Amino acid sequence: MTGHANVMVVKNNAKLPLVIEENSLFAYFEKIKKFPVLSENEERDLIADFKQNGNLAAAQQLITSHLRLAAKIALTYRRYGLPLADIVSEANIGLMQAVKKFDLEKKVRLSTYAIWWIKAAVNDYILRSWSLVKIGTVAAQKKLFYNLNRIKARLGLYENKALEPAVVKQIAGELVVDEQDVIEMNQRIGGDKSLNVAAGDDGTQEQIDFLVDSRQNTEARLANKEEALYKQKVLKDCLSRLNERESYIIRRRMLTDEPVTLEDLGVELGVSRERIRQIEKKAFEHLSEQVKLALKS
Repeated sequence: MTGHANVMVVKNNAKLPLVIEENSLFAYFEKIKKFPVLSENEERDLIADFKQNGNLAAAQQLITSHLRLAAKIALTYRRYGLPLADIVSEANIGLMQAVKKFDLEKKVRLSTYAIWWIKAAVNDYILRSWSLVKIGTVAAQKKLFYNLNRIKARLGLYENKALEPAVVKQIAGELVVDEQDVIEMNQRIGGDKSLNVAAGDDGTQEQIDFLVDSRQNTEARLANKEEALYKQKVLKDCLSRLNERESYIIRRRMLTDEPVTLEDLGVELGVSRERIRQIEKKAFEHLSEQVKLALKS
């Protein structure tokens, strides 16, 4: 995605509800529920007004009417270990970009088109924040980070709460890791905070009311599988654009369950530990940029 300033189609005169921090999220969700859903004719008229006359009020109305869509998509990324308020904000930026880029010749509703821009914006944020997710280089941590939610889903454990001792033992045995590592990673990714706490000023709703069901129907599973295969293809294609040494270092350091240390790679390739770190950093930046461009196209 381009810089945030380029996508703010409602810049200074905006009256959009702000996403500031985690403890204000549920108040934000309450606010965006009050914006009316547009009919197809209303939507087309507003798009035409914005595109032909540059009417920012029309753009603002298009955005506010789709904020719930952006929030719903953002919530599907809540298990990535990143601040949900930031994810919602990035989803809104994707929505703004969709409004800016959309035209009536596309023959689809704005919501259909916006889904892809919203996901692209969130994926871009996750890629940029990859280094902030403290996965570490320990094989056990990487195994847990990439597999814990999958195993929990297989066991029918969809809630963000502490795991039963028997479940901890089962997961630890399956992944060959310490039980304490399982407990800590579960707290880190999902958290064990109760969802049955009041949300909003009137206390009539709970936080769980705002969360989507993690369980997927057949169509969703197939769609996610197709998307995962597509992303694997994108990653493979982008890796092929690195030189041989860069590709080798990225694979050995980031794309394996048992990453090789900088020291060991330095010995193997006959260079210093610092040189391996420099090559890895440059290659990762190049790879990330290529992936982002590919996912946007």
